[in-house]
Amino acid sequence: MASKFALASLTALLATVASAQQPGKTPEVHPKLITQRCTVKGGCVDATNYLVLDSSSHPIHQATNEHNCGDWGNKPNATACPDVASCFNNCIMEGIPDYSKYGVTTNGSSLRMQQKIGNSVVTPRIYLLDKTEKEYEMVHFTGKEFTFDVDPSKLPCGMNSALYLSEMEADGGKSQYNPGGAYYGTGYCDAQCFVTPFQSGIGNVDGKGVCCNEMDIWEANARSAHIAPHTCNKPGLYLCEGAECGKEAPGVCDKSGCAWQPWRVNVTDYYGQGPKFKVDTTRKFTVITQFPTDSKGVLRAIKRFYIQDGKLIDSYTVDAPGLPKVNEMTEELCVATKAKRYLDLGGHKEMGESMDRGAVLIFSIWWDEGGGMTWLDANEAGPCLAGEGLPPNIVKVEPFPEVTFENVRWGELGSTYDLTKDCLH
Repeated sequence: MASKFALASLTALLATVASAQQPGKTPEVHPKLITQRCTVKGGCVDATNYLVLDSSSHPIHQATNEHNCGDWGNKPNATACPDVASCFNNCIMEGIPDYSKYGVTTNGSSLRMQQKIGNSVVTPRIYLLDKTEKEYEMVHFTGKEFTFDVDPSKLPCGMNSALYLSEMEADGGKSQYNPGGAYYGTGYCDAQCFVTPFQSGIGNVDGKGVCCNEMDIWEANARSAHIAPHTCNKPGLYLCEGAECGKEAPGVCDKSGCAWQPWRVNVTDYYGQGPKFKVDTTRKFTVITQFPTDSKGVLRAIKRFYIQDGKLIDSYTVDAPGLPKVNEMTEELCVATKAKRYLDLGGHKEMGESMDRGAVLIFSIWWDEGGGMTWLDANEAGPCLAGEGLPPNIVKVEPFPEVTFENVRWGELGSTYDLTKDCLH
């Protein structure tokens, strides 16, 4: 979700929301989601998880009025938040008793996310909580594989259903001035180093950027799908200042990422709408992403393949002049595609170490009001036309964009799918 092209549009989209850290009186009721943990020997076993909306999506107000405490992309309101302690006393974040009003519903192992509810644009971003609902489920994917089923058929040009990892803190930065923590969706960070009114639920009175390693496993609509790891040279959540927050050195995070996407490497018949594509996005399919390591345990590559109609669909092979003929994301491909910042900031080794330390699984759906998501599905990245992905044109094609994720599971390589049982354990 946090591509280099997304900053301006995301900032505009979230400009009317803020986060606060003192829980209010309205209860928080998290939707339950059944996930699975898998081994080659034992198959997949059900586990109970919950979902929480980002704290910035919660209803917030100042203690004495209905005004918020700051806007995305800026420091908190100076009157309400002259210092951290005042922010805590002056800013109230209410719970969400009904997530369906924010476009999030679950049923067993199925998660439905909607971009609009009636005339309201909701754009949910949610995090996976553990069974206690007090902390995030920390996943460790290096040397493992991650699999889910998805139906992107109601995501036209310009939409993005994102499923990605961020190296957030397990408790969401819970502290004296953030007693809610992960339970209320605090502690977000990514490689774009956004400035937010609150960082880990605490008033960001110095206006620092909030950074961490990010692994974009799935950014996709019905026309195009994209993978992009983003490295940082600081482990965990890091607060940047000045040039540290920038794109180039001495910036601490790679904002562009190393992109792995079929259209960008001249493979135009692999993923799209209809039977002429190997992956037909008009129908549900299974997405498998593997993170194999070398003999020393260092992340070697990122592999992607699919299953549809009970058949395994191998990854595509790069077919573009000057690029290695690989069918997985290797550092050789990152070098050839000039992903310099990714490599300078640690490349596959750092990305693997970040996932080893643990990351939070994030789901979102959004559109790009400023640029139409062209970096994902237009020009060299896909078949969509200029302007086709702008929201007024999206709703002409699909008035209520949505995505459904199902059967989210992870475990040992080769453990999360079984072709003899309709691809699922």
